[in-house]
Amino acid sequence: MTEPLTTLPGTGSDPEVMVQLLDPEGRRHDHPEYGTLVADLDAEALRAMYRDMVLTRAFDTQATALQRQGELGLWAPCLGQEGAQIGSGHALAERDFVFPSYREHGVALTRGLDVRELLPVFRGTRHGGWDPHAHNFQLYSIVIGSHALHAVGYAMGIQRDGNVGTGDPDRDRAVVTYFGDGATSQGDISEAFVFAASANAPVVFFVQNNHWAISVPTATQSRVPLAARGPGFGIPSVRVDGNDPLACFAVTKAALERARAGGGPSLIEAVTYRMGAHTTSDDPTRYRDRAEEDLWRAKDPIDRLRLHLTDSGEADDAYFADVDAEAETLTAGVREYCRSLEAGPTVEIFDNVYSAPHPLVASERDEYAAYEAGFEDSTSAEGGQR
Repeated sequence: MTEPLTTLPGTGSDPEVMVQLLDPEGRRHDHPEYGTLVADLDAEALRAMYRDMVLTRAFDTQATALQRQGELGLWAPCLGQEGAQIGSGHALAERDFVFPSYREHGVALTRGLDVRELLPVFRGTRHGGWDPHAHNFQLYSIVIGSHALHAVGYAMGIQRDGNVGTGDPDRDRAVVTYFGDGATSQGDISEAFVFAASANAPVVFFVQNNHWAISVPTATQSRVPLAARGPGFGIPSVRVDGNDPLACFAVTKAALERARAGGGPSLIEAVTYRMGAHTTSDDPTRYRDRAEEDLWRAKDPIDRLRLHLTDSGEADDAYFADVDAEAETLTAGVREYCRSLEAGPTVEIFDNVYSAPHPLVASERDEYAAYEAGFEDSTSAEGGQR
């Protein structure tokens, strides 16, 4: 077993240190530990990250508009957090498994999921919306923090299957779970840390510190940086600029490689900012000011990568126009798809409860179907309805 560390490379013993490889002005910076992990990211890879961030924002903006128009019951925007999600998502291997919360629209995109499939649960037409095993991307978890326990359990299963530390890239796997700063105040997260550290589970905890747990600032929740919590559980931790997709890629890649090799769990605190509301039922103007938003708007992840691509000559106006056109096509399709969604039969809630048929669930399904049938309209002898 690998000897547990208290920090990941790049932090030393100071939890305030934040890894950054691309600053808000689009300038690249080297890093003694993480610089080599992005050395292979060529112009094509950087353009792919930029494209995914733009498509994520376009989709997210359209979904927010659809909720305002009454087409969705609720939506959790990820505006401003695209760098953390796309950067880390690009570091994932195909065999790795993701446990998201309810805001990881960008990560879903990097996993190859048709992002339109995220909409049914928010429209209320499905309880899930996609097959988690098709892209190794679990269903969204609306319950704050609970999915971190599921992620650790899955990681322990991978470990017991012998798919960790073999040295075979076609066999070794890892798990990453995403949650926000607010979730770190939940007991479930602490319990997940305990089990992950005790079992040396191959799991990466990716905290998107967007500064606001609905209306409570991170500083009120924690007197220390969130990355400083990991060492107390024996989990190596690192703090990264969450609006820097390159740095997020590098630290996630390092943590995943460590997990797959049998090194155990890691904690990443991606310092970013939620530019939009917590959800569409929230009004952020009641608890934060415009000056703070303007400060973070200048650190926008899309703008900084575009600046880098432009200044380095790795993308031109024609490329950016093509990406914008693709985003336009995506949003038009999202609108059409959303408005076409209709609820299936209610008994669908009994499907996929277990991986195999279960007699008790089957019995309950039949009982509910009979109960529901008792409310169906029937036609009277006079041709009317009752």
